[in-house]
Amino acid sequence: MSATNRVLLGLAAGALAGLALATWAPGWAAGAADVAQPIGHLWLNALQMTVVPLVLALVVVGVNTASDAAASGRIARRTLVAIIVVLALGAAVAALLAPPLLALFPHNPALGAVLSGHAANAPVAAAPGWATWFEGIVPSNALMAAAQSAMLPLVVFALCLGFALTQLQPARRALLVEFFQAIADAMIAIVRWVLWLAPLGVFALILAVCARAGLGMVRALGVYVLTEILLYLAVTALMLPVAVLWGGERLRRFVVALAPAQAVAASTQSSLASLPAMLESAERRLGYPTQVTALALPMAVSLCRLTSPVQYIASACFIAWASGIHLGPAQLAAGAALAVVISLGSVGLPGQVTFMATNLPVAQAMGVPLAPLGLMLAVDTLPDVFATLGNVTADLTVASVVARQSRNDTSNAIPADGEGNTKQD
Repeated sequence: MSATNRVLLGLAAGALAGLALATWAPGWAAGAADVAQPIGHLWLNALQMTVVPLVLALVVVGVNTASDAAASGRIARRTLVAIIVVLALGAAVAALLAPPLLALFPHNPALGAVLSGHAANAPVAAAPGWATWFEGIVPSNALMAAAQSAMLPLVVFALCLGFALTQLQPARRALLVEFFQAIADAMIAIVRWVLWLAPLGVFALILAVCARAGLGMVRALGVYVLTEILLYLAVTALMLPVAVLWGGERLRRFVVALAPAQAVAASTQSSLASLPAMLESAERRLGYPTQVTALALPMAVSLCRLTSPVQYIASACFIAWASGIHLGPAQLAAGAALAVVISLGSVGLPGQVTFMATNLPVAQAMGVPLAPLGLMLAVDTLPDVFATLGNVTADLTVASVVARQSRNDTSNAIPADGEGNTKQD
């Protein structure tokens, strides 16, 4: 049985057990929740303990990897810039749409009370003002920021450290990057061990919530999945005007060229498996230069996971909605900025490791309870087909932008005669 199926089985068993207790043995339900809750929190704490060193190491290594890619040529630099812009657009759209979208669904106050009770290990801070938020971007003490799990200032420090490493001599730089890569690999190993116990942790968490809130949490998880799907579709649709306005594409031609790659994406739920179809569409249907597609598309598949920052923002906003917490503009902005950096730094993380390693720091930065993340881990694979469609669409959009800029270079490089007309052989 796959790890995903094991976690889903734990979720289903815990939900059924909690609902059965709440329905037929209310007197036992509170006691069972009191026993299960510490077990679930113990599992969640084991995941949280890896977040600070993992995020620090991933950002440092990610900055140096991106620096190497950007140094490899003009096409690579343009691709990297386009990827960052596309990811930022996705994160901004999620931050703007997620709260009002979730507000359309009825909120269960009892569920909010239960989830707030689960947040004993992660106090929810009041929404800071813009001045307070801005002052806290740069940490006065990086070690204190790490100790307090202040993720945004910690990531700012990691970015500065990563860029500083690019200025060192190659031998020293390679040594330190290898050191941080080793830290990341060690933390990933610990996360894998903890995720092996995910069915038990998810079982305990959902049993405690359902025993106290009944069907409220099950309905809320349905709202979470639906919200994710709607946001994925929104950012996927956003890529079309980006390709038209920035990439210079004709809408009809671009949509037709997308179809083969999206068909593969929907059937395999893998952007990498869709790469051959994307290459064929880019070269044959869209006419992009081979030197562009050969570099831009593989880079985009590796780095431009459009729906990743969307998912991080959606998760944090869902927890805030379910817990009855209002997210201010500063929290949403901090979450969106951090989501882009985390998305670029988490390249290559496997499966469920990605969910916990990336969602935990964003949720911490936005000041929401962390316990619900264990439950959301179990259902997050359900909208995967929509996530892959969005990622593939973004990959081809990035290629369209780079191809247009490369064509402009070619046309500008053609010399002109004395009358201002271009010379052609």
